[in-house]
Amino acid sequence: MFKSSIDFGLVKVAAASPKVHLANVPANVRAIGDAMHRAAAQGAAIVAFPELSLTGASCGDLFFQTKISEDVERGLKSLAALTSTLDVTAIVGAPILIRHRLYDCAVVLSGGMICGIVPKTFLQNTREFSEKRWFASAGELPVAEVEIGGVLVPVGTDLIFENKFFKKCAFGAEIGADLRATEPPSGKLARAGASMIFNLAAIPEIAGKSRFFRDALKMQSARSFSAYVCANAGAGESTTDSVFSGTCCVAQNGEMLAESEKFPREENLIFAQIDLDLLAAKRLQDASLQDDFSAGTQKNFRRVHFALSSTHTDFAAELFGKVSASPFVPAAEALRDEFCREAFEIQVAGLVRRLEHTRAKNVVLGISGGLDSTLAILVVKEAFARLGLAPSGIHGYSLPGPGTSARTRKNALDLMRRLGIEAKEISIAAAVAQHLRDIAHPEDCFDATYENAQARERTQILMDLANRLGGFVVGTGDLSEAALGWCTFNGDQMSMYHVNIGVPKTLIRHIIAWAAREKGDAAIAQTLRDILDTPISPELKPPGENGEIAQKTEDLVGPYELHDFFIYHFCGNGFSPEKILFLAKNAFAGTYDAETIAKWLKVFLRRFFSQQFKRSTCPDGPKVVEIGLSPRGDWKMPSDADASSWLADVKC
Repeated sequence: MFKSSIDFGLVKVAAASPKVHLANVPANVRAIGDAMHRAAAQGAAIVAFPELSLTGASCGDLFFQTKISEDVERGLKSLAALTSTLDVTAIVGAPILIRHRLYDCAVVLSGGMICGIVPKTFLQNTREFSEKRWFASAGELPVAEVEIGGVLVPVGTDLIFENKFFKKCAFGAEIGADLRATEPPSGKLARAGASMIFNLAAIPEIAGKSRFFRDALKMQSARSFSAYVCANAGAGESTTDSVFSGTCCVAQNGEMLAESEKFPREENLIFAQIDLDLLAAKRLQDASLQDDFSAGTQKNFRRVHFALSSTHTDFAAELFGKVSASPFVPAAEALRDEFCREAFEIQVAGLVRRLEHTRAKNVVLGISGGLDSTLAILVVKEAFARLGLAPSGIHGYSLPGPGTSARTRKNALDLMRRLGIEAKEISIAAAVAQHLRDIAHPEDCFDATYENAQARERTQILMDLANRLGGFVVGTGDLSEAALGWCTFNGDQMSMYHVNIGVPKTLIRHIIAWAAREKGDAAIAQTLRDILDTPISPELKPPGENGEIAQKTEDLVGPYELHDFFIYHFCGNGFSPEKILFLAKNAFAGTYDAETIAKWLKVFLRRFFSQQFKRSTCPDGPKVVEIGLSPRGDWKMPSDADASSWLADVKC
């Protein structure tokens, strides 16, 4: 059975800024109609146009001309009819005459009808703006309906346009500087259930100010957990006193999805795919928002139906654009470095506070030569430096066992020495062998008992050392391992403070790479780079004949890049396995086939549910990224929850 885009909560929208013909409504109708054709041809369900796009925003006193009002009514009827044949909903800007007053309005056209009209609330009347000369504010609106072409059309700022079959697909509109108000109309619209906000704007370009408006719409999309689509007036507007850039933007939940170039000579037309499931999940998960989205607020709004064409409901779902394969890691290098710095600072600050509280001068941690313990010791070293504590209080131990390779052992010792920390080593081989003999475990049986005995022996040594030194054990396990339960209960699952527990494995790689560049020490950087190049392994089984690592984690539980993707969308967005698989096939196209992704998604789900008991007893540790798994904070889940329904949803 084919899934449509709307089944996955996806709707494609467009923002257009066609070249306007000042005061020539028929010409503007043709230009808007052409843009509607192009938007529909590329699968957009909704397309928005700039403020007063039917006339041009810079008409001045020509707005008072009867001819303008007559042409606007004819133009709206013509464009409304076009929405029926094109299967697209359009939102156009027009001056609407209501009881002898003009209103600057957003007019929603869908299914061959004029569905509703939203007037501008906050008129600008300073410096270059004289909007009150021509228009009345929505606050002065005398009626709730207006007749256009013999049909009564709802009018007001209390309109939410929704599809009666897909309630998540609901939007509201505001105009230009409405966004800059202390309490923008879009805030109330979002609280009343609008998941998308369309802003029809005609804001002149001022040097240095474009970033302000861009940041404002990103912030409004974030604070209202909505998608915010802005179409700004551009080519063809009068340049007598101002210049309009024609910039179009689409932001979703604080992230800019699409942005056009400035100052096009003809038109701008951009597209973005809105994830309604994502927005619904964010709203559902935010308890404070639930108080704000009160039933009383929603009752004050009128619901107006708009058509969602068969194009968006009948055919197999497609994704517009590329889904990020590394959702925890920014794609842009400059942003990535800053993100790594912030993540590292959070870890350091968390440990600094714990050291201050306990007044400990000593910490103990195991250094394996792997990614996690490497990041942990970098965090510890920096925390001690911030507090002015002697590096001699950092007690790092290499604890080689039956599965330890020569490469990781060397890297562990080299890293400690090059960081100025005394390199200490305690072999666990004899202790583990004695323990296995005590419990009558066969020498040649390399099962879970054999593996876990090593992890628990290491933890026992570290805990006892912490007692002897009057300090505490710093844990090294990360967020990805916690999600999978890829740790030994009462072994490496336990510590007195887990500095990495909020950091996913894919991000740990980037933080260490960032640290290698930041340290400015060639020897440290060399060791860090070799650690990054070493296969991830618990090293709990004997090495191969050549002494190389024989046990590779990602061969056993799956690639961490896939699991981090699953964590992000399962825990963070609450997506169904079916949707996660759908997104993953796009994100990892050319890297993993659908069967491979489905295989590891099932592994993730089985392990995530079955290993909750380990997370339920996890030590303290700082949340670093937007998702955390602490039972005291982000993730509260019964250890005996049943995964079968989720597993049944994984179909290639």
